[in-house]
Amino acid sequence: MFLMRINEKDIIKIFQNNFKNKNWIPEDVEYFKIDKNIVVIKSDSLVESTDVPTNTKLRYIIRKSFISCISDFSSKCVNPKYGIISITIPRNFSKKKITQLARVISCTATEFKIKMLGGDTNEGKELVVNVCLVGITKNIVRRKGAKIDDVIISTGAFGYTSSALNIILKNLTCSKYFEKKAKNFLLKPSSRLNFCISNSKYFSSAMDSSDGLSTTLNVMAIQSKKKFVITKLPTNNDIINFAEINKLDPLKLILDGGEEYEIIATAKPSNIDKIKKNAIAYNIELFEIGHVTKGQGVTYRNNNNETIIKDHGWIHLN
Repeated sequence: MFLMRINEKDIIKIFQNNFKNKNWIPEDVEYFKIDKNIVVIKSDSLVESTDVPTNTKLRYIIRKSFISCISDFSSKCVNPKYGIISITIPRNFSKKKITQLARVISCTATEFKIKMLGGDTNEGKELVVNVCLVGITKNIVRRKGAKIDDVIISTGAFGYTSSALNIILKNLTCSKYFEKKAKNFLLKPSSRLNFCISNSKYFSSAMDSSDGLSTTLNVMAIQSKKKFVITKLPTNNDIINFAEINKLDPLKLILDGGEEYEIIATAKPSNIDKIKKNAIAYNIELFEIGHVTKGQGVTYRNNNNETIIKDHGWIHLN
């Protein structure tokens, strides 16, 4: 007898059905209203064996744990204010290593002006970090607000994290400079929080891209009930060169890699100049990648060719 495998999306549906929340719509964060305020909550787990390369330093593990949550707050243009952290610690961790762990958590929280309220510790076979952040706001930017003729933008380049994983896991060919650059994208992701908050009144919709650009574009198009037409890929020539040298599909590196922690957003054409000024102020490599039209789905228009971009982003247990 063969057991039917289920992936992350199937598991989420099972939980939602049992929670009896028929009106649930996927969003980057969870939120609810108290009086006139919106309370925003996000929880994200990092498992050492599945979420980071072997022998990744503690400071990178903790930073990534925070960034994965902060990126979701960024896409909603909301400041996280409070945090709770739960950590599963292997028995072989020394007091010195645990002290280092605590210091890194404290420094990371301080960097992002998050007040840590506490959390939980447990024992396990590997390091597991769960960060939960809370913020309060009056408004959030949803995934579903894209309008016809809106411009689609990206806060950074795609393809470096998937290139880095290929370099680490498959020992692929590249220059030392590119290797360092790609690994920095993977191990030291940046926050787009301040840039996004500065554009909160200009974004019509936005979403975190950590599960892959193809996933993000498709989810936003579906929820907005519009068609997203991509006319320029958010990437750089060194990604294309890396793909060519190693006989990889550059579209797969760019669209399906995941863990970029960039923000994909839509905005009226009249607001793009204001967003560009904010990008310069916050040292953001902004890409205008396409536009929104009537219809459905996501396509890539290259010269006279138009191909469908399917959702092939990262799914746990797939």
